[in-house]
Amino acid sequence: MPTIRAVITNPDIPGGLTLGTVEAPIAAPSEALVRVDAISLNRGEVRGAQTSKPGSRPGWDIAGVVEAPAADGSGPKAGDRVVGILRTAAWAELVNIPAANLAVLPDSVSFAQASTLPVAGLTALYALDRGDGLVSRSVLVTGASGGVGHLAVQMAANGGARVAGLVRQEKHVEFVRQAGAHAVFADETGLAARDAGPYNLVLESVGGQVLASAIGMTAPFARVVCYGTSGGGPASFDSALIMRNRLSVSGLSVFTELNRETAGAGLGRLASMVAAGSLKPHIEFEAPWTEIGAAAQQLLDRAYPGKAVLTVS
Repeated sequence: MPTIRAVITNPDIPGGLTLGTVEAPIAAPSEALVRVDAISLNRGEVRGAQTSKPGSRPGWDIAGVVEAPAADGSGPKAGDRVVGILRTAAWAELVNIPAANLAVLPDSVSFAQASTLPVAGLTALYALDRGDGLVSRSVLVTGASGGVGHLAVQMAANGGARVAGLVRQEKHVEFVRQAGAHAVFADETGLAARDAGPYNLVLESVGGQVLASAIGMTAPFARVVCYGTSGGGPASFDSALIMRNRLSVSGLSVFTELNRETAGAGLGRLASMVAAGSLKPHIEFEAPWTEIGAAAQQLLDRAYPGKAVLTVS
């Protein structure tokens, strides 16, 4: 049986991830085979890998070249440069991926840039899609220095919103301001962001006290979209606000959202923004994928803002 290299879990090393040898993929009729050039890391999948069975295969985000198109004729052609998403096992030299989960890349978009887009970019895009328009609306993005938050700030600002960003550390304030935020607050509780409220739309990724604070800063008929709980903990707020403000609070999982729009369609939207220069992914950590363990550990330690990208070689 032919084999390839892939990222697997190993709880005995820093970051819990390393390279190993696995069986080569066999594509279903609706799947393309993609030779992977770059992968990007998300905190959710890296955290999950820490408690996974040894030898498990994590990974969501990839960019590369179609080696063999889907046998049913759908999706990109052989030789196309693509970006794509899988629910698991994406971090490998060669992956079989549903053709509907792929988007062809404009020539000006690099593999590294593209690899940052699947989970982080689609989460930001779909969260903003839930807003009732952005022009002259007030938007709060918590976790604004992270992979999702940084992209969401840019898209909201480009859409005409007045954007406030919330970060944990003062050192990340300027980073978020340069992304287009009109106001940035460094605060563990979220209460400091009240100065720029009330908010028509909140993109919330921290949970706990920050979520409770954000709910208390909403305008009438506001929407709060929760897509993460990086801070965790209980949230205590005045439940009468939901009735009084006609507040909508909803959760968002990017893989569930793909039932509404194919990943290929959403990724195509994002790639076109990058090509136009209106969306600029920030890659803070870039290295060969042999450094997957170190990259994962630094992500867990919140050592950098933006995204980590590893090249497959």
